[in-house]
Amino acid sequence: MDINVLGICGSPVKGGNTEHFLKEAIKSLEGVESVKTETITLAGKDIKDCVHCNWCLRKQEVGKFCAIEDDMVSIFPKVLDADVLLIATPAYVARVSGHLAKVLDRLRVFAFGKVYEGKLKDKVGGALAVAWMRHGGVETSLLSIDYFFFGFEMIPATVHHPGVLFGAGGVSSFGGTGKFDPKDKLGILKDEWGLNGARALAGRAVELAKIIKAGKKALRI
Repeated sequence: MDINVLGICGSPVKGGNTEHFLKEAIKSLEGVESVKTETITLAGKDIKDCVHCNWCLRKQEVGKFCAIEDDMVSIFPKVLDADVLLIATPAYVARVSGHLAKVLDRLRVFAFGKVYEGKLKDKVGGALAVAWMRHGGVETSLLSIDYFFFGFEMIPATVHHPGVLFGAGGVSSFGGTGKFDPKDKLGILKDEWGLNGARALAGRAVELAKIIKAGKKALRI
């Protein structure tokens, strides 16, 4: 039973803290039997806003998800094929980045689309967020992603023990204090507690996806 895991990094900074946080989660799945992984970073991509033109409601076709032609064209089919979505964001004003918000809005094609309505239902979602400081918006950023999962009838993954109640959160300054080494641009890699949470989240998400797939097969739905 293959499980396809898609990581989406919502940071505009290529190779930054959020991307590395997500990669640590994805890396923890290497070698896990029947698990395939892929990571997309939104840095440098041309993604336009959803304008609620409702083209997807009326004219959507197989393989043609949205009327807007931009880099979402290549992202839509990857999301469709995924069993697990691990979505990561930097905490921007205690919520998801604008880059990620545009992607989540454009995934509306899977909520109301003429062809692809309901196609995210029962997929497993894992939220990840990186803030500069402790209490710097991690939980509210995670909830922004969780609300997306709820709205699309997805199953959010959580893990109690490492504090991954809404998703995995990390800090990119020393202990979340705001102190940092100016020569080190990847402070997130020193947040071992946060990294352990990201790994635990990824493992739990895959576990849930296996349970859901096996259950659907047994129930023939």
